[in-house]
Amino acid sequence: MSQGFTGRHMLTVMVGFFGLIIAVNLTMARLASDTFGGSIVANSYVASQRFNGWLQAARDQKALGWQSDLALDDKRHVVLTMDGPGFAATGSAHHPLGRAPDVPLAFASDGAGRLVSAETLPGGRWQVRMRVSRDGKVLKLAETLQ
Repeated sequence: MSQGFTGRHMLTVMVGFFGLIIAVNLTMARLASDTFGGSIVANSYVASQRFNGWLQAARDQKALGWQSDLALDDKRHVVLTMDGPGFAATGSAHHPLGRAPDVPLAFASDGAGRLVSAETLPGGRWQVRMRVSRDGKVLKLAETLQ
């Protein structure tokens, strides 16, 4: 004789349902925190108010027509390749979530048309922010390097 749907069945369904929801939430939270590549700002409202200004500055920089490439060499020096001579650069490297102190970067020419940082970056992902100038014009770069 069948007892039908009992309280024990309901308990099994409820524990299974909420167990699945909790497992999915924990998995998603773990994946989000491990792969977050953005930056943390002190005040997101103020940052959102400045966004249109940042877009205009990006359009102004694009109008310069400068081509650049930012990369790491084998020893983890930051290497900047520009489309012509006479550039000067300064910058810094920031850990995306602030887990490591910022690394100020000073650049010197390597004689092959590239600017190479004297400092090396520790392992991991870094946001490199640079200010490149030539003839009184400025290009601001921001790249994530690993």
